[in-house]
Amino acid sequence: MSDTTPAGRFFDAAIGLLERVRDEEAASIAAAGAAIADTVASGGRLFAFGAGHSSLAAQDVVYRAGGLALMNLLAVPGTVGVDVMPATLGSALERVDGLAGAVLDSSPAASGDLLVIISLSGRNALPVEMAQNARALGLTVIGVTSVAYATETRSRHASGGFLRDHCDIVIDSKIPVGDAELTAAGVGAPFAPASTVVTSAVMQAMTAAAAQELVARGIEPPLLRSGNVDGGHEWNGRVMKEYADRIFYRH
Repeated sequence: MSDTTPAGRFFDAAIGLLERVRDEEAASIAAAGAAIADTVASGGRLFAFGAGHSSLAAQDVVYRAGGLALMNLLAVPGTVGVDVMPATLGSALERVDGLAGAVLDSSPAASGDLLVIISLSGRNALPVEMAQNARALGLTVIGVTSVAYATETRSRHASGGFLRDHCDIVIDSKIPVGDAELTAAGVGAPFAPASTVVTSAVMQAMTAAAAQELVARGIEPPLLRSGNVDGGHEWNGRVMKEYADRIFYRH
């Protein structure tokens, strides 16, 4: 019997979205995994970026057990989650023209590297310009976004474009406009967003695809182990030493 409680309905909605992404975005996720493997194999560096709550999925693949040691967070001060006061300042910074270019120019990202940009709406200046500028620098850009926003909302960037328009590979998260899965009588606003669940799963799926691709090429994936298992610290120390010139979160 189906669980009709709000909690059960949310789980059903999240599972449904995950199944859609698995089935409908399989080719794009495989392409993203191959692009990541290409970058690792060729000596490039990996970066992930997201603003606001989209940063959570980016942070989720940086320095974690089972993740690629080479994945670095490309952080824009003031937009990493709710790390500023007032929290609304982070949303305002996403609309500032020129901020992405300044961040990239002062970052270690360079031609031959890869950048994953996570933006639910993909409509604000920051993710759009991040993709534009990264590609101009010679980076491969993977966008994780909800394509629905590009058809149901207007861009906030001067070009009129969305994140999806400036990526080498786009993965559609299938999240509906408004990012909330439930409504209920007596509740004035939709609630229970699923974007973090879905985008985090997409990031891990890309990592899995990249690991498989690297193994197929005879390359051991530079994965980290949990520090809470015996031998984990030693394993991670070896990986970090081998790839020290491509890891920036440890300096």
